[in-house]
Amino acid sequence: MHRASRRVFRAFHSSGFSLSTISSSSIATLAQGSTEPLRPAASSPLLRTLALPWAAIQRRGAKVLGSDVRIGNVIQRKGRTYQVLKAQHTQHGRGGATIQVELRDIDSGSKVTERFRTDEVLEEVLVEDKSLTVLYQDGNTVTLMDPSTFEQLEVPKDLFGKNSSYLKEEMNVTVQCYDGKPTSGSVPQRLTCTVVEAQPHTKGLTAAPQYKRVVLDNGLTVMVPPFIEAGDEIVLNTTEDKYLARAKE
Repeated sequence: MHRASRRVFRAFHSSGFSLSTISSSSIATLAQGSTEPLRPAASSPLLRTLALPWAAIQRRGAKVLGSDVRIGNVIQRKGRTYQVLKAQHTQHGRGGATIQVELRDIDSGSKVTERFRTDEVLEEVLVEDKSLTVLYQDGNTVTLMDPSTFEQLEVPKDLFGKNSSYLKEEMNVTVQCYDGKPTSGSVPQRLTCTVVEAQPHTKGLTAAPQYKRVVLDNGLTVMVPPFIEAGDEIVLNTTEDKYLARAKE
């Protein structure tokens, strides 16, 4: 019900219409998820927007400024739909600020580099987040399952970017979808990994604690405090591949 209410509010807000343009019974019908058409003023642009299925409203998106573009966003530009892979802000003195982005075409998979003004208006596409579970990995692909429907989905590991190294069986992940197609994936921000290689800790060599490199069970190399040894489990920030703490036993 709350989701439906938000849908009504967004449609009114973006259309510039007031509640007086349609009857309260029509709004109630929409909020309840009824498939019956809205009867009053059916030719109204607002009512046509409200009567659209979620997928169609999803493609309409929202207006954002270039300065607000972030990695993972899905935008529409020049009739194509792109996912933002990289974003770098640059200041050009009196020339103003710009943002250089690397984009991946959702349909073709091809990559392009574009430059936007920070005050340029872009259309961001709303995506759907799906909570899935990792079943198994096979080469460059990973098979996921929807725990509520048991439906399986095979996607390339590249969908998770650098964090594909953290994937393991039974892990809960999030996949972002646009128009039914997976666009990106993410792992939990905090994960526990096991140290498989580490130099022994020697006390008293330096006054200040020195971090050292260790190798994890997923092959990643990270910096940890000197007291961490091989076999220890540590908690990492997966966004930065950064040590947070020794895992509690």
